[in-house]
Amino acid sequence: MPDTDPEPTAAQAALWAARAGLPLPPGRRAAAAAAARHIHSVVVVLRELDFADTPPAFAYRAHQEAPDAAV
Repeated sequence: MPDTDPEPTAAQAALWAARAGLPLPPGRRAAAAAAARHIHSVVVVLRELDFADTPPAFAYRAHQEAPDAAV
């Protein structure tokens, strides 16, 4: 399914920031829009992945690997 959402502009980034109560200075609007575009591109890819056979996160245990003795 193709992505039909337009890429966010600097003005939209400023509007979203203002709605969230985070006033965005004019000099940062382009950078915020670029970050939003990047996040959007990652989310689009994640939506295409099939996680049907992936167990839920609680099925995994985080562990720390032993330090390398040679270092």
